[in-house]
Amino acid sequence: MPESVPARYDKKGALRIRGRALPTGEEVDLYADGDRWTTDPVPGAELVAEGWLLPGLVDAHTHPGAEEPGAPMSEEVLRDDLRRHAESGVTLIRSPGLADHPPQWFGTDPELPRAVHAGPWFAQQGQFFDGWGRRPSHADLPMLAAAQAASTGWVKLIGDWRPGDPPFPEPVVRAVVDAVHAVGGRVAVHAQNAEGCAVAVAAGVDSLEHGMWLDPLLLDKMAGQGTALTPTLAALTESLEHRRSQPETPRSRWYIGGASAHPALVAAAVEAGVTVLAGTDSRPHGLVAGEIRALAAAGVPAHEALAAGSWAARGYLGLPGLEPGAPADAVVYAEDPRAGLTQLDHPLAVVLRGRRIR
Repeated sequence: MPESVPARYDKKGALRIRGRALPTGEEVDLYADGDRWTTDPVPGAELVAEGWLLPGLVDAHTHPGAEEPGAPMSEEVLRDDLRRHAESGVTLIRSPGLADHPPQWFGTDPELPRAVHAGPWFAQQGQFFDGWGRRPSHADLPMLAAAQAASTGWVKLIGDWRPGDPPFPEPVVRAVVDAVHAVGGRVAVHAQNAEGCAVAVAAGVDSLEHGMWLDPLLLDKMAGQGTALTPTLAALTESLEHRRSQPETPRSRWYIGGASAHPALVAAAVEAGVTVLAGTDSRPHGLVAGEIRALAAAGVPAHEALAAGSWAARGYLGLPGLEPGAPADAVVYAEDPRAGLTQLDHPLAVVLRGRRIR
């Protein structure tokens, strides 16, 4: 817990929000006296906002706490990164990989988003950023992954890395999935090559991160077995114009080809029934609204794009939405954000754990 609460955070008691709650658009009138919503009126509750209500935004792929790849975790940087998330309307994050095991206040500090995480990454020798992750033998990996999942609920494998690098072998990933599932955990896999994506899907992982060069023929299998896709679309496509202007190399051809095809792949994934999650991946933090807009620009219907960064992602990570008994998180907008996703940049109020933080 922090020693003091910054003045911008409201420390008052019970509060109230009302309006049309997504995803259904039904009228609701909710009270929070502590960290749970109720429809029972609470005397003296302050009406903080009314309009269109979301159960908070979700960034399902973010790595807060380090200033650059390979850098050590800094608690000061971690707090600042999480504050940016919260002030943008993010009330829940998933960190599939961190520079180190986070401090005890991570995910529980009343001013900062709820969080689930996978601890440090697991990678193969010679792959991933120096200074980040663990690189055990293939034989030891399932046992270590299960121990991690028993502690945090998630583990993250760097399934492949550079073009041409061998991915984790499928039997190894299957063994990790079996061991992690046996302790009630879930497995996320980074993959950006066709072979790495195919291994992850065949092994039955819980979420595929990035998924560049994923074979569209695997989408039905993903949907059927419940493998989610976190495409980090904006992070992969925002540099395309710059990369196309640079001298061509084998690596640039790989990146441009994969990133150029990624928007159509993501739209096809949604159509196939794959759970798609909004995630930003890179710095700066607090930009999940841009990822939601990138999904919509790729052809994902606005309702589904918003779900990927709000109620659907929240449900996937185990939290209910705007209903009695649910954790008291919400973002309130003046208009229906599905009609204009730029609304996401202008919340009237952000409520986290029953407290107004914006």
